[in-house]
Parts: sequence; structure tokens; C-alpha cells
Amino acid sequence: QVQLVESGGGLVQAGGSLRLSCAASGRTFSTSAMGWFRQAPGKEREFVASISQNGRLRSYADSVKGRSTISRDNAKNTVYLQMNNLKPEDTAVYYCASSSKYYSTYASDFDSWGQGTQVTVSS
Repeated sequence: QVQLVESGGGLVQAGGSLRLSCAASGRTFSTSAMGWFRQAPGKEREFVASISQNGRLRSYADSVKGRSTISRDNAKNTVYLQMNNLKPEDTAVYYCASSSKYYSTYASDFDSWGQGTQVTVSS
């Protein structure tokens, strides 16, 4: 199991930026694919972005593509999600997740989850 702690959420105006961070401990970070998911009130959890163990592969949901960048620092056991040009529809709780697979975009492949960090975008 991996322990994950997210930070960096908050209240921001539309058009603003946030950088979410997720610090990992437990399973060797460099052997874990990492992902970000989000859940808005009354909606299902959805995929946002993921990155492979070595950072070479990255994927984004269409809703955030071009506005977000996922990255990782294996020396710091941390994964980041930089979000720019935020929109009110980005408002959600954002969860960091870890997978023992090399790479995945499927929530079912991620076996460790953080507690989430709230992102609220005002119009």
C-alpha cells in the first residue's frame, strides 16, 4: 500500500491557476504509475490525468487537455498537476492515486488513493 497526501487546492477565480501536489510514501514511488481523478458534487468520479512510472507516458481527459500538465519528481516521491485557465466546471475534489502498473488511465487499476483536495473555481 501507498500513503498519498494531496495539497494545493483552494479557491480561485476563473482563468486562474493552481498546482496540486501529491506526496507518496510506502511502495517505491518510481515503480508506481500515478493519476489524478476528480469528483464534483452529484457526479461520478472521473479521470483527469495520469503519468507512467518513468514519466514518459502521459494522458489527459479531453476536458483538461491543453490546460493541465501532470509531472512527477521521483527523487521527491511527488506527483504534480498544474492546472491553468481554470473554469467553474473544474470545481471538484481532486484525488491522487497510485498503481503498481507501469501506466494506466483506468481508476480500477489504481489501488491507493489520497483523501482529496478541494478545488473551487468561481465565475
